[in-house]
Formats: sequence, structure tokens, C-alpha cells
Amino acid sequence: MSRTNGTISTGHFRDALPQLNGGLFLTDGGIETDLIFNQGIPIKAFAAHTLLPDEKGRAALTDYYTGFLSLAAQMNTGFILDAQTWKAHAHWADDLGETIDEIEAANRASIEYIAELRDTRSRHNRQPIVLNASLGPRGDAYAPDYQISVKEAEDYHEQQVNWLATTAVDMLSAVTFTQSEEAIGAMHAAQKANLPIAVSFTVETNGLLPTGQTLSDAIDQVDRETNGQAVYFMINCAHPDHFPDDFSHSNLKDQNWAKRIRGIHCNASRMSHKELDNCETLDPGNPQELGQQYKEIYSRMPWLNIFGGCCGSDLRHLTEITRSILSSNSF
Repeated sequence: MSRTNGTISTGHFRDALPQLNGGLFLTDGGIETDLIFNQGIPIKAFAAHTLLPDEKGRAALTDYYTGFLSLAAQMNTGFILDAQTWKAHAHWADDLGETIDEIEAANRASIEYIAELRDTRSRHNRQPIVLNASLGPRGDAYAPDYQISVKEAEDYHEQQVNWLATTAVDMLSAVTFTQSEEAIGAMHAAQKANLPIAVSFTVETNGLLPTGQTLSDAIDQVDRETNGQAVYFMINCAHPDHFPDDFSHSNLKDQNWAKRIRGIHCNASRMSHKELDNCETLDPGNPQELGQQYKEIYSRMPWLNIFGGCCGSDLRHLTEITRSILSSNSF
């Protein structure tokens, strides 16, 4: 349910996510890197929700999302529309100079914004547009400095999850998570709030989570300790070359952990997370090459149906990715 111009409109998918029924779904790319480096729009502390109150920032967000939504309309695909909530949680309050009340308001404003955007696009996009709120990890997503317990993670993420539960959001995604225990805690919080949640891990250049755990073990652990609560898993903020060696094998269809992955959001750059953090210019990689790499991954994992980008990627990359996937004639 969303509110536009004082009226209530319905159409959320919280109880029946359409991407679980197949069909191709796109997401956007690397929103922060695109706006900062390509559009010259500064983003305070890399937190995109800080753009919403500013007229120029809000307009930049709308232009950004409209490009991806137009691509989905052109290609007749569904779309998962991400809110700007990745860093809108208590850990970043001091860096952002925001109070907890202001961060709560930012979460609500972000969902209202994407709900209004979905309403605006309803006459253009024939396939479903799903409203998703991204939960970022507590601390540095690329260099976790401490091991968080399941209970600590549940208690921490419960605050933001409860804010979001009262909005029009359809689902949550725990994005760029580096520890399986934190993913489990976030999922417990989502379960209590009756919100569906996906989990997206990131890996280093060696294919392992920053903690040293394998992706397969992380997925298996999360599923084992939550009774398979995650609606699906994803990988984000890693270049395809950094994916685990398992992804080059032909027997992925026989691996339960691999079958649980539905989406990939890859970096355009082959740089490590540390190199990206220290980079003063954008490395956009090669959009055509990235599209072909997505197609190769999809050929081994034909159950994948959610495709987006991460750091360094923009509409050019998603266009090539979509064309490459659709050229397989599987959708």
C-alpha cells in the first residue's frame, strides 16, 4: 500500500513475491558510484537516502531510476526497485550527523519515494515492480572489524526492520553481508516482523567471504539455522572473476546451495574492495564483457532470474546484461 497525493493505492506483493514464480527481473546498478562519478552528485557518507530531502538530489535519483525502469519496460521484464536504506541505520548516525528519529524518518521517506515512483511508472511497465528495502551490515561491508553474534545482529537490525514493516515495502534484502551470523540475526528480525527477506553475500577476490568462510558453507549455515527462511540468496559487490571456483563447474544444478541463489549484482571493476575504497576515479570495466560473463554464469545456473549491477555499473552495463541474458531465449 502506498500514499500518493493524499490517496491510498494498493498493489504490494509482500505475501506473494512475483519473482519467485520465474520470469526475468532487473534491478538497478551501482547507484552511489554512478551518481558520484558519472553525474557529479556528491553523496554524504555514501548514503543515498541523504539525497531525498534535496531538490537536486531527489531529481538525480528520479532520473537514475527512470532509466532502469524504462529499460525494464522496453525489455518487458519485471523490476525490483531498491530503496535508499542501505546505510539508513543506527551505526552510521554519527557519520551522517543524524539522530535516530531522523534516520527512522529517512527509512519511511525512502519507501514512500519508491512507492510513488512505482505508481508513476504503472502505465509504462507492464510487468511487476517490487519494492525492496536494502539492509546494510553493521559496520564496514568490505572490512568487518569484529565478529557479530546472531543475537547481537537480531537486536541491532530489529530497529530498522520494525520501521520498514509499517511501510509499503514488499520485501527486504540483507545486502553486502559478510558474516553468516549477521545474516541469520537479520532474518530472525524480519521473521518476527512478517517480512520476506533475501540475503546477498559479498566475496573477496579469492571467492571467500571476508571472514574466510566459503559461500556454499555460508548459504548452508544460514538455511540450516533458519529452516530455509530466506526467500533466496544473491551475490553482490564482486566481479564475476572473483566468484568461487564452484561457479565454473558444470554440476551446479546438483548443489542445493547453488540452487538457492536467484540473483547476481556484480561490480563492473575487477578491483578488490580495498582498491575500490581507495580509488579516486571510477573503473567502469567493460559493459559488453560483463554482459557476456553474466550470460556464461546464467548458462550454468539457468534458475537465476534477478540481474543487476553494483559498484561501477550503470545503465550501459544493465542494458548489455539484459540483452545477453535475453539472447539465450530462456525467458
